Amino acid sequence: MALTHRRGVWLMVGCTLLWSTAGVVSRWLDSARGFEVTFWRSFFCALTLLAVLGGLRGPAALWRSVRHGGRALWVSALCWSVMFTAFMLALALTTVANVLITLALGPLFTALAARVALGHRLPPRTWGAIAVAGAGIAWMYGQQVGLIGGTHWVGVLVALAVPIAGATNWTLMQHLHHGDDEPGDMLPAVLLGASLSSLATLPLALPFGATAHHLGWLALLGALQLGIPCLLAMMVTRVLKAPEISLLALLEVVFGVLWAWLGAGEAPGLAVLGGGALVLAALAAHELLGLRGAQARAAKGAA
Repeated sequence: MALTHRRGVWLMVGCTLLWSTAGVVSRWLDSARGFEVTFWRSFFCALTLLAVLGGLRGPAALWRSVRHGGRALWVSALCWSVMFTAFMLALALTTVANVLITLALGPLFTALAARVALGHRLPPRTWGAIAVAGAGIAWMYGQQVGLIGGTHWVGVLVALAVPIAGATNWTLMQHLHHGDDEPGDMLPAVLLGASLSSLATLPLALPFGATAHHLGWLALLGALQLGIPCLLAMMVTRVLKAPEISLLALLEVVFGVLWAWLGAGEAPGLAVLGGGALVLAALAAHELLGLRGAQARAAKGAA
């Protein structure tokens, strides 16, 4: 199946839906906490991707991709490792609301990175969607944000690593897939990132406390919540630009609220519902305006 822009958008929406399950599943875990959850999630993610990519490429071809991937492959792997790890570290140092507000800076950072590094000029609709969606996230969690002080400052600074790493990764992928040179196989970057994350968090995860039952949930997180959607997101970079990917990724927050409501009984308040509606409206308007613009250009070209 050819990956068109429209299919790429829907595939990215599916990725955010899977990513958003982390919060509600974590609420069901009481024998594993903090870095142990991060370790097992990254570990099972690496195992899943090793099996998937090994099956698709073959072990020898996968090893060649890693050996000859070059600097871009390892830069992307480092970005994935930072995103996998920094989120959990930030949650240990500050409130969830502070972390989510910080992560909402992702689309802005990505837009600026694409502008500075690639010289891309974004259309007004993208800047408008970034502003409205950011306001929606702030509305959703603004009342819950604690006073930033003490270790909270450290937590916010650690959380900043996530949107910065994401912006770097998406901009790098856009440069590779939309440049003049044919990019190499970049899918193993997710596997390498998960491996680096599990190695980095192993000393902090000991001693292990997860039961066999909870290990099953953690394996599900590593495979379906982290591994598969991250692999699909890397494929989406072939047809979507970096700012659009980062903007669509904000749906993870909206879907996360929905999962918490359905799976953990955490009913959202009016601010959460209103902010979520703003995010959805901004994303829908952005894609509709983009579709109309593409249709107008196609009609003009045909004429």
